[in-house]
Formats: sequence, C-alpha cells, structure tokens
Amino acid sequence: MKRVLTTCPYCGTGCCFYLVVNDQGQLVGVEGDSEHVVTKGQLCVKGWTAYQFPNHPDRLTDPMIRRNGKMVKASWDEALNLIVSRFKDIQEKYGTDSVAFFSSAKTTNEENYLMNKLARAVYKTNNVDHCARLCHASTVVGLAGTFGSGAMTNSISCMDEADCFFVTGSNTTEQHPLIGTRIIRRVLERGAKLIVADNRKIRLAEFADLHIRWKNGTDVPFLNSIMNVIISEGLEDKEFVANRTENYEELKKVVANYPPEKAAEICGITAEEIVQAARMFAKADKAMIVYSMGITQHTHGVDNVKTCANLVMLTGNLGKPGTGVNPLRGQNNVQGACDMGALSNVFTGYQKVTDAPVREKFEKAWGVRNLPGEVGLTVTTAINAAADGKLKGLFVLGENPMMSDPDQNHVREALEALDFLVVVDIFPTQTSELADVILPAACYAEKDGTFTSTERRVQRVRKAVDPPGQARADWEILCDLAKRAGYDGMQYSSPSEIMDEAASVTPIYGGISFDRIDQVGLQWPCPAPDHPGTPVLHVGKFTRGLGLFSPAEYIPSAELPDAEYPFILSTGRSYFHFHTGTMTRRTRILDREQPGPYVEMNLEDAKELGVRDKEWVFVSTRRGEVRAKALVSENIRQGVLFMVFHFEEGPANLLTINALDPVAKIPEYKVCAARVRRAS
Repeated sequence: MKRVLTTCPYCGTGCCFYLVVNDQGQLVGVEGDSEHVVTKGQLCVKGWTAYQFPNHPDRLTDPMIRRNGKMVKASWDEALNLIVSRFKDIQEKYGTDSVAFFSSAKTTNEENYLMNKLARAVYKTNNVDHCARLCHASTVVGLAGTFGSGAMTNSISCMDEADCFFVTGSNTTEQHPLIGTRIIRRVLERGAKLIVADNRKIRLAEFADLHIRWKNGTDVPFLNSIMNVIISEGLEDKEFVANRTENYEELKKVVANYPPEKAAEICGITAEEIVQAARMFAKADKAMIVYSMGITQHTHGVDNVKTCANLVMLTGNLGKPGTGVNPLRGQNNVQGACDMGALSNVFTGYQKVTDAPVREKFEKAWGVRNLPGEVGLTVTTAINAAADGKLKGLFVLGENPMMSDPDQNHVREALEALDFLVVVDIFPTQTSELADVILPAACYAEKDGTFTSTERRVQRVRKAVDPPGQARADWEILCDLAKRAGYDGMQYSSPSEIMDEAASVTPIYGGISFDRIDQVGLQWPCPAPDHPGTPVLHVGKFTRGLGLFSPAEYIPSAELPDAEYPFILSTGRSYFHFHTGTMTRRTRILDREQPGPYVEMNLEDAKELGVRDKEWVFVSTRRGEVRAKALVSENIRQGVLFMVFHFEEGPANLLTINALDPVAKIPEYKVCAARVRRAS
C-alpha cells in the first residue's frame, strides 16, 4: 500500500488526509493526518469517503464533440483545435467580450491562475468569474470595504480561545463539521457563550445559550439593533473605536433608528432576545462572529457583511486571537480561486483591473499588451447576457450552473442561446448535456497543486493515481489551449512552476512555494520567502489603515410571501452531500444516507395543509415546481421552507429567484415566495 498526503476536495475547512493506493494503482481508502494543525486526524463523513468517487464508472474519459446533435468521441487535437477556432470566429464577429470563462472553486490555485491568465492575456476579456459569485462575493466586497481585506480575519485555532461565539447564517456542524465540533468543544469544556441566529433548530442550537429564530432577510435590522443596545448601554470598546476606526458618528446615527422594540417587530423575535445577545457579545473578553451563506446570499448580502464587521469593530474584537469576523468558505478552494484572480474585477491578490499601473505590471509579467481595463461579466450577469444574445461563447471549468445557479429555466434558455459551449469536468453534468465540446479532467487525487482553505492556509494537493482514459489535469488543458491560440506564455513543466509565477505577481502570496508548504501550509499574507505567514489579520492596524464603519439601512428582500405564495423558501446544503452532487451522489455511502430531495416544513404549517411527515409534496414558486419529500418538525420556523439543492430530481434552484445584490451580483438564494401542495 502507498499513502499519499493531500487536501480534502470538499468544504473550505482544509482538512488533510492520506489517500491509500493499492499495488494495482487504485484508491482504496483514506487515513486522517494526525499531525495536521486543523484536523488532528479527524475527518467528516465526506472526507472519510473521498476515495470512492474517483473510481466511479461515470468518469469522463475521452474528449467529446457534438455532431449532428449527438456527442461523439474525438481526439484531443480535434477538440482543442475546434475550441480555438470557434472562439476566434466568435470574437472576430461579435467582439472580444462576446466570450466568457467560468473558473472553479474545486480546481487548484494554479489552475485558477491559468484561467485568469487565459481569459485576460489570450482572449483579452475580463469576463472571467467563478462560483464565489454564488456564495461569498458579498464577503469579498463587504470586508474589503470595511477592513481592506475580504477574507476570514482569524484562524480556525482561534476558536479555542474565544469566550463568545455569534454564529449566524451557518449550519456549522453540517457544512464545516470539524469547525462545528471545535465550537461545541469550547462551549462544553471552557464555558464559552454561544449565540446562534438561525430560524431552524440546527444542531449547534442545542448547545446555545441563546437561539434566536429571526425571519430570513432581516439580518441588518437585527444586527443594527444589537449595536443600538451596545451604544446606549455604553458597552462599546471606546478606545478601539477612537484609535482604530472612522465614520463612527454615522454608525451611531443609523443604528439609533433601530431600537430593540422596532427591530424585534421587523425580525419576528422579542426585544429581550436582542438585548440579551448584545450584552452577551459585548461583555465577552474575546468574541467572534462566524457566518456563512445565510448572511451572504441576499440582495442585501454586502450590507449584511458590512453590518457584521461594524459589530465586531464596535466591540473591539479584531486583531487578536479568539475574535474576528470569520466567514466559512463553502468549497475546498473558493478562497484560492478568489485569490488567484478568477473574478471579473481583479487580477491575483485583488489587484484591480481598472488600475492602469496594475495592468502594466501584468502586461510586463505575461508578455502581452493592452490588457482590458473594464470590469467583466460575473457568473450571474454572464448568464443574463447569454439570454439576451450578447454573450456567444462560454468556457465552463468544473462548474455546473444548470444546478447551482438560480432560476434554472432561465439558465437553460441562456445556455441554449449560446453559439458555443465548452464544459471541462470529471463527470457528466446537467450543464455538459448542453455542451458542444466536453473535455475530461483529472480530479484532485490525480494531479498536483494547492488549495487555499477558509483560514487562508495554502496547502498541497498531491497526485496519488493516474486519471482514467485520456483525462488530463486542468492546468495541462489550459496551457495546451493557450499554445494553440498562439500564446507562448503558458508553458510550464509542473504546477510548482505555475505557483512560482503566481507568487511573483501576487504580494500576499509572495513567499508561497511548494517547498515551503511541503508538509504544513502557510497562511497569507505571506509576502516574502522568509515570512512565517499570518494567522490573524489586522493586528494593530487594518489593511486599509483605519477600519471603516459602514452602516446600512434595512432593505426588504426582493420577493416576499403573499396570499398566493405564503411561505419563505430558503435553500442550502446537507451534511451528506456537496454542491450539485456530482461527487457525493457517486459515493455509495453518502447517497445511501440521503438518496433524494426533501423540504423541511413546520409542524403547524403541515397540519394546516394536511401534509404528513415523509409524504411527497410539490413546492412551487413563480419560476416552477418540484417534487420533494416533506420533513415535518418543529425544527423550522412557521412560514419557512428549507430545501437542499443537490438533487436533479428535485432541483431547488428551479425555484429560486434571479435577484442580485447590486454590488456583489450574488443571487438571493435565502428568500423567495413559495407554496406547498400535497402530491397525491
């Protein structure tokens, strides 16, 4: 048996484990890495089974081209030359911005760097983005605006020092199990206080000192009211506010409009709960906010994030262990994909495409001229542009917008309107069914590279086995495409060489190299080869200098319940599945534990509709209807429905609304109006 140390391909916790390979070169198991700084040998059920899906017979093994309406096998030469030819024709006919590139949070840093480079240097467009647009775009914008850096401020290990946790919009034990376990351990063993704000009775709520079940979409008035109490009772950190922040008077003015009684009415909770939460958080010596997509996936997601930042600055809980604003990234490399410039408005390290000196720097490094200086299309706006006939060619790397994007009927119309669609993936997907060319990729176990975890830790990914058939690593595919398109600046001997180049143009990664992270990862900023990395951001000084209080007013969600659609529908993930199910639904244990779609609904709502537990129902919105099994309990607030989006046979995103945050362009997955009827 051979053991190969690598990084888990699922959530952003960044767990490491050994893949076990038999003497026939097959993956046969997983062993936890007992020395890993975060996991200490522990894994969740997805991590323990992560060796199974690479062996699944559904793996894509050959390039495919659509001929006469059918997908047929083709050679690599034929497929790649066709892509280059068609993209060239499209740009010559419709302009450089008539094509777009979707990168992936499931691929490595090196591959996201190359997608950023391919789009900008080769095809001269900033139409490059990835699924952070659907999960944490609000975080990147919101925290960059308030602190100067759009990432988790602290390390996961800081949770071992916190005296109070405020967990909002995060079902932590299901989505980031080892982080959830760490929070529970701190509460049980050290008596840390725990505030959970969630309208569902998630597992973490069982350990909470205070569980607040507010209405979806009312985060801003809730958090503003907490700050109202803190200021009115003199619980703010006056020294921190005076010395390290600006715009405090404007914050005071705005939150004064949200006394507990007023906010409680908006949020559907009691004023006493707001007061209790405020005192508990403000009086703790070290308090931290932990959030995820329950905060970000709103039309006011950026406001939500900024308001979280305001609360932490107000109480001085920044720049030291046990504190901070800690957004938990949903996918294994969503942090790294952002860092590596797979975003429409920035190069690597969040260097703006609109800044001429930045463009000149990358032009020199990449050996090109006239890099585009206008912000490109995002994942969400690119779909709209395709539907409007403005986008003609799309290259999708490791993403599945036909399951992950909101309002799937709209997405299908958009993709079908394209002149040319390329999909690169490890399995057939709902998106690849519409493709003109499909390219087979290597999965995480079949290539080298790095992932960056939610705590900004850059870690190694190592090849354990060969990819099946003719499948190739994404970095090899992208380099081959660039060469065939006439660009010689993407020729590398290994991913290590790609990282060296990325680090040379990315100050926050300046000291990152494969040699330095061979056994233990490093956390950015790591600007130089002798720098030890940065476990805690904003120590003594914010990245932007002073922290900027950015007060927000309450803006209701885009679509609220009415007589025709009386429920709020919210979506998310389950413990046993990941993203669009391409990997977990091909893992026998996980698919056995949760084989199909379901909708959670309150017991009283179910009684009124005559719906019984585990009965099949239809859930509908103004965009469509899906069939799902009802899970009836008191664990969810009355008037609210919750669905996961993993299941093709009951796709929650057929129902969600394509309403976007005006700044981050993130969809409102957490609120839309819905109704339920029995299936029989």
